Amino acid sequence: MKHAVDHLGDRPQVVFACRANGGRSVASRLLAEYYAQGRIIALSAGTEPGEQIHPEVARVLESLGLDTSRERPTLLTAEMIAASDLAITQGCGENCPYVPGARYRDWPLEDPKGQDEQTVRRIIVDIDRRVRDLLAELVPDLELAPSLVSDAVGR
Repeated sequence: MKHAVDHLGDRPQVVFACRANGGRSVASRLLAEYYAQGRIIALSAGTEPGEQIHPEVARVLESLGLDTSRERPTLLTAEMIAASDLAITQGCGENCPYVPGARYRDWPLEDPKGQDEQTVRRIIVDIDRRVRDLLAELVPDLELAPSLVSDAVGR
């Protein structure tokens, strides 16, 4: 069972939060899970969860080999944040629950909803870089696999 106060010897838990939980936060969670190889617990949630994952985001993630079929938008709760070592906010702004003592970090990311494939890929490249940097910080001894998106979009 997770304890909000002490995670010593435990896997760090990160919650990626955006508004609809249909694009940015899902991509972040799936990329974090892929690269972390079980070394962290990654959650994603939204302040106003939609009905489904944005199809344009699902298509790009699937093209990278990430399975989106089990993804369901979930409501972000204060309990989720309290149980996590870090909350990464991605456009939910003042709608994100505030939990005293919780660690927050904001990633200013463009919303991929309704964007063309090239724009969605560019956003996912940005997320990929941020996730890889985050994992290097949280799990310094983790040997990261090569980037899934390094050839997907020219930098």
